[in-house]
Amino acid sequence: MPRIGVFVCWCGSNIGGVLDCPKLAEEAAKMPGVVYAADYKYMCSEPGQNLIIDAVRTHGLDRVVVASCSPRLHEETFRKALARAGLNPFLCEMANLREHCSWVHAAEPEKAQAKALDLLRRAVAKAALLQPLTVSPLPVTKRCLVIGGGIAGIQVALDVADAGQEVVLVEREPTIGGNMTRLDKTFPTLDCSACISTPKMAAAASHPNIKLYTYAEVASVTGYIGNFKVTIRQKPRYVDHDKCTGCGTCWEKCPKKVASEYNLGLGQRKAIYIAFPQAVPNKPVIDAANCMRFQTGRCGICAKVCPTGAVNYEERESTFTEDVGAIVLATGYKLFDWERAYGEYGYGKYPDVITGLQFERLVNAAGPTGGKILRPSDQREPKSVVFVKCVGSRDAAKGREYCSRVCCMYTAKHAHQVLEKIPGSQAYIFYMDVRTAGKGYEEFYQRTLNDGAVYIRGRVSKIFQNGDKLIVRGADTLLGRPVEIEADMVVLATAMEPAAGAADLARLVGVTGDKDGFFQEAHPKLRPVETHTGGVFLAGACQGPKDIPDTVAQAGGAASKVIGLLSRSELETNPMIASVNEVLCSGCLLCLPACPYKALEAKTITERQPGHPPRERVVAGVNSGLCQGCGACNVACRSGAIEVKGYTNQQLLAEVDAICQ
Repeated sequence: MPRIGVFVCWCGSNIGGVLDCPKLAEEAAKMPGVVYAADYKYMCSEPGQNLIIDAVRTHGLDRVVVASCSPRLHEETFRKALARAGLNPFLCEMANLREHCSWVHAAEPEKAQAKALDLLRRAVAKAALLQPLTVSPLPVTKRCLVIGGGIAGIQVALDVADAGQEVVLVEREPTIGGNMTRLDKTFPTLDCSACISTPKMAAAASHPNIKLYTYAEVASVTGYIGNFKVTIRQKPRYVDHDKCTGCGTCWEKCPKKVASEYNLGLGQRKAIYIAFPQAVPNKPVIDAANCMRFQTGRCGICAKVCPTGAVNYEERESTFTEDVGAIVLATGYKLFDWERAYGEYGYGKYPDVITGLQFERLVNAAGPTGGKILRPSDQREPKSVVFVKCVGSRDAAKGREYCSRVCCMYTAKHAHQVLEKIPGSQAYIFYMDVRTAGKGYEEFYQRTLNDGAVYIRGRVSKIFQNGDKLIVRGADTLLGRPVEIEADMVVLATAMEPAAGAADLARLVGVTGDKDGFFQEAHPKLRPVETHTGGVFLAGACQGPKDIPDTVAQAGGAASKVIGLLSRSELETNPMIASVNEVLCSGCLLCLPACPYKALEAKTITERQPGHPPRERVVAGVNSGLCQGCGACNVACRSGAIEVKGYTNQQLLAEVDAICQ
């Protein structure tokens, strides 16, 4: 017969302010198998843990139930307390009295008390059937893969590499740097974006512990924490970067010009090109879709003029395999496609209606206009500029429900730049709210107001062309009247959303996305850089909209997690994983597609029975490194052969029986 101890936590007034904790302990002492019950103000504190340890030793407890907060918060704390008491740490069960009772039923204390007692019965019934579980060691490959070469990915790579670990950095564009390199100034200090980002780009490219793949994508990921095998697909550049010196002769002589993606269509580039002068690596690639040599079979000037013979039209896609112990996702963001959703703003047919990122290229000294703010339509200086915030943000009907966080500040920055660079100009800003939650942000916003920017609280209902002017119609909700402004240019603060291909990458790596498509963290407060897949971490705007300081801070957090992981010689696996009863398994393998972590696999076993020849048959097997114990396979198994350790069918049925008495 098990000897169970029950410990009820007051959690200060979080639980104790609603529930009668001493009464719960008194009732728990009467439950089957319970030989000791107690309550305490803060069970997770050191005195509270010592209370549990002393009770285990004094009363010979072999199972422990802690009735307190969510197990996501302190289950590990109480498991360690059991280990110090000499018990198997997995002989601990928790009843969530805070989130499931006191917080949600604060207005109904009597009903909350009854529910809490049911939760205690459930936990005690399950605890009686708990079995000791043991962890298994896993070796660790001391290398890290970083997917995405923006400021987040670069920061992670540098931090991990500086700690002495090897890093593989993969970027799908021809150059690292990401969206930050497109910016002119950064708020609120107005320091040069390139002056911050380009030294880090160069440092990452030259670091002896960083292996850089550009113009490449991750094709597949197999394995588990500490032991991932990653296949990287290298797209053909048609330029041998080992031979190329980056002299520039090829793109100077190239006759074909196309719209520049880096300048968001505001300028042109050649068919053989580098994205911008400070690109890393500072060597070109050929755009085969627009190159005359690939399209018509003629031209070939770049190969003729190349002094080192680096141009190779016969280059093909190649693949590389890298073994790593940890993966960091740092894929960044893209801008919301406003042209399809906001027809009232012109469907993108008015050249002088641009996005905030396009404005960054206009005002940037390395941009298509040399830093002069000129209208795309006629290259004239705009005297009246209207800024429209929340285009695609906070708009459940047409865009995204969430706030993109950075739009208020970069719009204030853009208005400041217009007023500073164009004498006699006027900036109008249509807004819903002004959100300046950051160090120095409110002061910068006030500075923009003092510069003369006009803030109009209301949405824009329509933008249309009238001669060489744009007519912006909206409403001033503070004055309660319609507004119409003649503008030379309109800048839309479009929403940040997950980068293209984020959903496909999530499936490759085995992580989940939230309802908006951003990668889902393991816990929004306690584990913001981790995912539910062991060994996979998040950094930057791939997890949600962020400004540069928050992005760099999260990148540092992800790097510290990676460094901690790679510093170990081996890892302990979570023993609460699926197990297969091979006697019951029919070999249908319906569990394989149900597993979101690809932890199940088919394996062949040999059965031997007296008087019969050996017989081979296929059953399901569990990879203990990949399995996260989610239980999806348990549900899919028709023969009932799969159970999750610590959540067996017998234990779950005992819980149901306990609360149905």
